[in-house]
Amino acid sequence: MSSPTGAHGEADATKQENEQQPQSTASTDATLNARAKSSNGAKSQGPKKWLIALIAVIAAVAVIVAIAVTRGKNDDANTSGVTKADTVTIGLKLAPVSLDIRHQSGSAIEQVLIGNVYEALLSRDSDNKVQPGLAKSWDISKDGKTYAFHLNQNMTFSNGDKLDADDVAWSINQLKEKQYYNANQVASLDKAEAVDANTVKLTLSTPDSNLLWYLTGRPGLVFDKNAKYNAKTEAVGSGPYTVESFDSASKMVLKANAKYWGTAHKPATQNVVIRFLTDDNAAVNALKSGDVDVLSPVNATLAKSLDSGTYHVSASDGSDKFVLAFNCTNKKLADKRVRQAIRYGINHKEIIASRGGVDAALGGPIPSVDPGYEDLTGLYPHNEAKAKQLMNEAGYSTSNPLKLTLTYANTYGTELGDQLKSQLATIGIDLSINYVEFSTWLQDVHANGDYELSLVDHAESHDFYKWTTPEYYYHYDNKNVQSLYAKALAATDEKESNEYLKQAAKAVSEDAPADWLFGYRVTVAVNKHVQGFPSKLSQTVLPLWRISKNK
Repeated sequence: MSSPTGAHGEADATKQENEQQPQSTASTDATLNARAKSSNGAKSQGPKKWLIALIAVIAAVAVIVAIAVTRGKNDDANTSGVTKADTVTIGLKLAPVSLDIRHQSGSAIEQVLIGNVYEALLSRDSDNKVQPGLAKSWDISKDGKTYAFHLNQNMTFSNGDKLDADDVAWSINQLKEKQYYNANQVASLDKAEAVDANTVKLTLSTPDSNLLWYLTGRPGLVFDKNAKYNAKTEAVGSGPYTVESFDSASKMVLKANAKYWGTAHKPATQNVVIRFLTDDNAAVNALKSGDVDVLSPVNATLAKSLDSGTYHVSASDGSDKFVLAFNCTNKKLADKRVRQAIRYGINHKEIIASRGGVDAALGGPIPSVDPGYEDLTGLYPHNEAKAKQLMNEAGYSTSNPLKLTLTYANTYGTELGDQLKSQLATIGIDLSINYVEFSTWLQDVHANGDYELSLVDHAESHDFYKWTTPEYYYHYDNKNVQSLYAKALAATDEKESNEYLKQAAKAVSEDAPADWLFGYRVTVAVNKHVQGFPSKLSQTVLPLWRISKNK
């Protein structure tokens, strides 16, 4: 789930050190004492004309070289004392509330920390595929219940502590024991064991076709069990970067980890500054002025004003799903006819067009980048007449409207709420909009489930399990869906698993516990002097170690 924030962390404590540049000088010997003998053996009475010319040329070259060196030094330096190529500044919309990745919800914290500061047992690439991480390889038993992971050797944390199988097993067992965030993703995992210093064994009660993918995220993160630090404001990981400073209202400063154990993910840039820019116009202005080198995301409409000669702008499919959730325990929304009417009453094409036309229509809970995806947009096409009919059957009309309240974070702007209010008014729904800070949304809606309608960008991949968890804030309880999902997890054949997922997703969409307004296609704007910024899934997978900038 996306995690913008209005909360404030500690004041920015970034310390910029001015590095002393070595003195570069160019000099020549001005006391050329060569003695030439005349043809009669007498000493020369003075230097020849050619020698005088040579001295003058050498002196002139020396001056030119000295000026060039001085200019080069000045051109390479910026006001912070580091060369331009040593720092890349990235503008992101969403900020973590804190750095405590074991407790803090939201995808914003995962985006900046996983793979950059903290590392997981496995990793994933920008195609959403599982790749090696702290483990270089793995074996799976035929019954799908036992996994053996073979670790890289000579790994360390940023504080210099050794990282081995004991740390991996401890971290995963702590996740289960203390029920850290996303522990429910690996509910079938019984225990983790260190077989030896470089081997970890995971034992499952039942097969889980999602396990490897989940181990690329929070369930697979490895922590230093001996380190003492404030996890809300500090981080001790094994990744290519360390956190220099963090202010959730402003920015995060990352510095290359001098003790990084790896070579494949060695940082291309020494310093990465992440600025949190919630206002779209301010973000674009920051890009144009050079305050940031990259914007992810950039408002698709505003991006049209960017010079194509200076910036590369692209949009791609991702895992983001803008979900309009209906509280299924609410008496008004327990009537399926009302939920269906809302889905028929929403004009998705109009909403997508108003946002710049880059987002994708999405008719169900699984995005195009995930297993089990199927185009379900045909289940509830915009049909105002059908919506009115269903509302009439439920006892409502434009003259006797159903009063509902939509609660969502003001980070997403007022436009979506205004559009939904206008569209649903025509079918007999009087929609009130309750704009709140994201921290308030997290507490009232996500934690307490106290809402009628809610809107949020669910950025996580492989998160269908939320529709099988009645305790989750959707409060959706469908035994058939739960059974289909269980079969998908238990299947050891990928095609069979995907087929069960498709059936489960279609059943959810038909039941209408929510409307999927659109699949958010992230538009990214990158100054062309920057290389390595991912073109896909940058909302959830952001390998900062790949990013560099020309001087």
